[in-house]
Amino acid sequence: MSRAYNFSAGPAALPEPVLQQARDEMLEYGDAGASIVELSHRGDEFIDVARRAEADLRRLVGIPDDYAVLFLGGGATTQQALIALNFAAPGQPVDYVVTGHWGRIALKQVAPYVDLRIAASSETDGFRSIPPRAEWALSADAAYVHITANETIHGVEFRDVPDTGAVPLFADFSSSIASEPIDVRRYGLIYAGAQKNLGPVGIGVVIVDRALLERVGQPRAEIFDYRAHLAAESMLNTPPSWNWYLLGLTVRWMLDEGGVEEFARRSEAKARALYAAIDGSGGFYRNEVDAAVRSRMNVPFFLQEPALEEDFLAGARDAGLIGLRGHRVLGGIRASIYNAMPVAGVEALAAYMGDFQQRRG
Repeated sequence: MSRAYNFSAGPAALPEPVLQQARDEMLEYGDAGASIVELSHRGDEFIDVARRAEADLRRLVGIPDDYAVLFLGGGATTQQALIALNFAAPGQPVDYVVTGHWGRIALKQVAPYVDLRIAASSETDGFRSIPPRAEWALSADAAYVHITANETIHGVEFRDVPDTGAVPLFADFSSSIASEPIDVRRYGLIYAGAQKNLGPVGIGVVIVDRALLERVGQPRAEIFDYRAHLAAESMLNTPPSWNWYLLGLTVRWMLDEGGVEEFARRSEAKARALYAAIDGSGGFYRNEVDAAVRSRMNVPFFLQEPALEEDFLAGARDAGLIGLRGHRVLGGIRASIYNAMPVAGVEALAAYMGDFQQRRG
């Protein structure tokens, strides 16, 4: 079997050693006599898997003890709704900075519960930039300020942590968590769907300042209450145990590879090589994002002649490069270069881009 270089935005590539270990343990986990996916989430084997995953994630990301970690079913969109229910009083203002498609999706999830305010938006320029912090219209009485740390579709990434004063900063880190060191204490809450850098689709991570959990929030069922999930160690109901197990393997792999410092170095090398291939093409390829906020994780680009896109994608597949079709919202081509993508994969893509331009340019 020959595995391709998978540039899919999510579900995204998993590290090959993780897949190999999962394959080897699929029929029997340790000497349990059954697969981990068949064992009770209340049993010793899975409890050990869950606790080790949290300990390893804390070590990888640098999560202090006064921050809680939740592993919850679903993805980031589910958390977008739950953060309003858990941390904002009914009708309380919340401030959102919108820098792409997923920032807009977040608005839809909270609109029924809060006084939703758009503190800043880059929609007028097609989400090619991030509004300067000085231009944000923040509310002193807001429950929180929300940003999308990396926009998976539009390829825009916050390179600095914005100062929101006394109002806690909440951030969707789905596409960039564990790709570089972050100061968790600069945030009140971080959430991420796992299916890009942390593991498979179907599970999400919430990292939250424990002090914020004291807020009353809004009337909600227990299953929507972060405090109840924390008290039950993220097992208030039957969790997605296979996904949690794979997340744990992925986090351990990242630690073994050198942690976030090493992945920051690789991310910089991959992004530099890919943007160089685009910018050095004389306009045959183009990326329209402001250079200062270009994503290191998701690189959308367009061909000078859109009619060539299908030929480009077909040739890429023949060359062992898959998952490059742009999202339907934006079109074009998109290369997602998360932690599991090796530098060699991006070098192969850049070489293919040069060859395609030479043949068809």
